Amino acid sequence: MEKKYLYLLVIVVILGCSKKGDKPNKENESFDLTAQVDPFIGTGGDGHTYPGATVPFGMLQVSPVNGISSWGWCSGYHYSDSIAIGFSHLNLSGTGIGDLLDILFMPINKEVDLSVRPKSRDSLPYKSSYSHKKESASPGYYHMFLKDHNIHVELTTSQRTASHKYTFAKGDEQAVVVDLGFEINWDRVQRSSLTIEDAHTISGYRFSNGWAKNEKVFFVAKFSKPIAKHHLFADGIKSEKNDVEGKRAALQLFFKVNDTDELQVKVALSSVSVNNAKENLEAGAFNFETTKEEAKKNWNKALSNIIVETPIDSLKTIFYTALYHSQLAPVTFSDKNGQFRMENDSIVRAQNYTTYSTLSLWDTFRGEQPLLTLIAPDKVSDIINSMLAYYEIKKRLPVWILYGNETNTMTGYHSISVIVEAYLKGIKGFDAEKAYETMKSTMMQDERGLNHYKKYGYIPYNLLDESVSITLEYAYNDWCVAQMAKALGKEEDYTFFLNRSKAYQYLFDNKTGFMRGKNENGKQWNEPFDPKYSNHRKHTDYTEGNAWQHSWFVPHAIEDFISLHGGHDTFTNKLEQLFTESSEITGDNTSADISGLIGQYAHGNEPSHHIAYLFNCANKPWRTQYWARKIMDTQYNTTPNGLSGNEDCGQMSAWYVLSSIGLYPLNPASTMYQIGSPLFEKVTINLPEGKSFVIVAENVSDKNIYIQSATLNNQIFNKTSISHQTLIKGGELHFVMGPEPNKDWGVIKNTEE
Repeated sequence: MEKKYLYLLVIVVILGCSKKGDKPNKENESFDLTAQVDPFIGTGGDGHTYPGATVPFGMLQVSPVNGISSWGWCSGYHYSDSIAIGFSHLNLSGTGIGDLLDILFMPINKEVDLSVRPKSRDSLPYKSSYSHKKESASPGYYHMFLKDHNIHVELTTSQRTASHKYTFAKGDEQAVVVDLGFEINWDRVQRSSLTIEDAHTISGYRFSNGWAKNEKVFFVAKFSKPIAKHHLFADGIKSEKNDVEGKRAALQLFFKVNDTDELQVKVALSSVSVNNAKENLEAGAFNFETTKEEAKKNWNKALSNIIVETPIDSLKTIFYTALYHSQLAPVTFSDKNGQFRMENDSIVRAQNYTTYSTLSLWDTFRGEQPLLTLIAPDKVSDIINSMLAYYEIKKRLPVWILYGNETNTMTGYHSISVIVEAYLKGIKGFDAEKAYETMKSTMMQDERGLNHYKKYGYIPYNLLDESVSITLEYAYNDWCVAQMAKALGKEEDYTFFLNRSKAYQYLFDNKTGFMRGKNENGKQWNEPFDPKYSNHRKHTDYTEGNAWQHSWFVPHAIEDFISLHGGHDTFTNKLEQLFTESSEITGDNTSADISGLIGQYAHGNEPSHHIAYLFNCANKPWRTQYWARKIMDTQYNTTPNGLSGNEDCGQMSAWYVLSSIGLYPLNPASTMYQIGSPLFEKVTINLPEGKSFVIVAENVSDKNIYIQSATLNNQIFNKTSISHQTLIKGGELHFVMGPEPNKDWGVIKNTEE
C-alpha cells in the first residue's frame, strides 16, 4: 500500500499538540479521522471486507473484483490475490455469502475479443495483475495500478453515484470493457442489456438469481470523452446495432487519445429503471477530486461522532477502522424519487424516509444496531420504516434482506429487537402501533418452525434442524414483543408473550449445564451428546456452532438463567470453563464460522458476542473486564487478517467500537449497556443537540484493565450497567483503572435507572 507518511505525521502532531480535555472541532479540516482508517483490515483471512470506495450507508460500493469463486472471496476481493478483472458497483461487507458484484467496469489499453465465454478468470482477456505496493485506500477513495494495462484506476462515490478516474500511459489505446455476463460465487445472470445512448452515455440492466433470487440492477454511465467506436456482444454474438439484449451482454468502448491521458466516468444505479438511474446520476461537470473530498468530508463527519484519545496509534487505527466498517451497511436502496423494487417486482415509494437494504439482522441486532442508536439515530428510524415496507409484501418482518429480496438466511426474527430497542430508547419517526402489529403477527404465524414452537413451547429436535438455537432466539423475540406490548398498554399481550419467552427453560439440561435438543414428548434429549460437536447447518441442534457457544443465549432472563445453573458460583465456573476449555471442535462437517476461538468461546461468530458480559450479572464484573480486554487484544489487529471472522455488515466491528469504549448491550432491547474494560484514556460521544457523553479511564494501560472505582457526573457510581437514557442526557463517566481486580466494585444488585 502507498502510505503518505509525512501527511500522517503532521496529523499525529496536530492531535498530540491539542490540550488535554479540549473537544476536537468536528468542522476543523485539519482534524482528519479518515487518516486513522485502514480499509484493508479484514480483507484477508475470513473477514470478507472490501477495500473499495463508498460513503456512509451509500447506495454504491465501487470496489475491485479478483474474479475467484471461493468463500474467501465473498466480497469480490481477498488480500492474498494479485489479479483484478474489473471494478463492481455493489459489494457485501463481510457476509460470508458471495453475491452482488454487479455492473463490472474494466479499463484496458488494447482491443479484446468478448465473443468467447470465459470458463474462469484465467481466460478473461481483460484481466490484469497488480501489486499492493501500488494500491491504496481510505474512506471514500480507492486506487489500484493495473500492471498489465499500465493504467491507474481511482474510485470514489457520493450517495448514489460512483466516480471513476482512469489515467492511461501516454499514447496508449484508451478503452473500457463493461461485462454484465461475468458471474462468480452464488450469482447467476438471467438477462442483461447494454445500450449506447449517445456519444458520452451508455445504459443497461443486469438481472440475476443468487442469494437474492430476483436481483434487478439498472445503470447509466456517462464518460468525460466521446466514444470513438464500440463493440457490442450478446451471448458471444457481435452486434452492429447500438443496443443488445441477452443472457450475457458485454461491450468494449474506445476513446480518442487526443490531448489527455485521463478518462472519467460517472455511474449511477437503480433497482427500478434506467430512467431512475439517470435521476440518481450526479449532475454537473466531471470533477473527481471534488467528489473525493466531499466523500472524505462525509466520512470525517461520521467518524467524529466518537472521539477517542490514546497515545497508541495502532488502537486508533483499529478503532476508527471498526467505526468505519460499522457504517458501510445497511445501504441506501431507494432512488432520489423514493422508489425501490420489491422481490415480487412491485415498485414502492418511500414517503419521507430513505429505504435501506442489506439488513443482516441475525448479526447486527446484537451490537451494530445499538451503536447506530447512538451515532445515527435518524438512520435507525429509516431502517425500521424499511422493514415495515418489506412486511407489506411478505406479511412478516424481514430476516435478512438483500437488494430488496428476503434471503431467509439465519434464525429468529431479530428485526423485532431492532424495533423495540429503538422505541424504548425514544427514537421517533415510525408508526409504533403499526410496528407492534407487524411484530405480533410475525411471531403468531406458523412459518420457520413457529408452528412447533407454539404447539410444544419449544421446537423439538426431531422436527426441525437447529432447534435449540431457533427456540432460544424465538424466546428472546417473544420477550421483546412483550416489552413493546407493555409500553403500549397491551397487558394481555404482554402476559402472553412474556410467558412464552420462557421457552429456554424446556431445553436446559441441569445435569450437563447445556441447552440441548429435546424431542416432542418432552422427555428425551438428543443423544449421543457432545458439546463440542458441530455439523454445519444440517442434522444439528445449533446454528453455525455447538452447545458450548449456543447455550448462553438467554439475554432477557439472566437471573432465572443463573438460577437454572444453581447460582452465581456454578454459573461463573461454567463461564470460565467456556474460555479455558480446549478449542477442539469435533465432527466431520464442522462450521467454518466457528473461528476466533478462546477455549470454546468463538468470537468470529456472533452468538458468542454477549457472553463475556454475563459475568457482570453474576457478581463477578472483574471477569467481564478481564475477558472483554482479552478478546479485544487477541481478536483484532491492524493487518488484513485483523478480524477473526466474518465482518457481517458491521457487527464484528461494532462489538469492538462499543467494547473498547467500555460499554456493550448484552440485551439490546433492555436499553441498558453493560460496562466492561474501557481501552482509551478518554472517549467523547458526540450526541444530538450539541450534547456529549465523556468516558474517562484514568491510569488505563495494557496492564491496568480493572475498574477500581467510578463516578458518574462526580457522584459515586457502583453499577455494572448504565441506561441509554442516562447516556444521551450527556455527562461524564469517570473510571479509575488498576492492575488488580477490585472485587467490591459493581457487585451490588443492578437496578435500572
